[in-house]
Amino acid sequence: MTQVLEDLVEKLSHLSVLDMAKLKTKLEEKWGVTAAVAVAAAPAGAAAAAPVSDATDFKVTLEAGIPDDKKISVIKAVREVTGLGLKEAKDLVEGAPKDLKPTAPKAEAETIKQKIEAAGGKVKLTAL
Repeated sequence: MTQVLEDLVEKLSHLSVLDMAKLKTKLEEKWGVTAAVAVAAAPAGAAAAAPVSDATDFKVTLEAGIPDDKKISVIKAVREVTGLGLKEAKDLVEGAPKDLKPTAPKAEAETIKQKIEAAGGKVKLTAL
């Protein structure tokens, strides 16, 4: 029986986060339990392999309320992270709240947030 469990743990460790989420849903339906119980009932390697709740993609939104003395810096930062021209970046900043990126990996989203906030703007990251 130990070999069966080891094989199962090995197979589960190769699942993507999306497949792990699907597996969680199927186990909940099959066993009639919630996620907390399903994770506790699953082999330890499966739970540690890939947490389902960690988002990997984010929507990056420029928030309204940019101080007038920071607008030029924020426009420059928006141009840097989006590749927009001067007029388009100015319109985006003045029309905030607006999406800077509809989808971005976590690392890129955090980098964008740091650059915009360093320039004086406010950014909201929304997990997808």
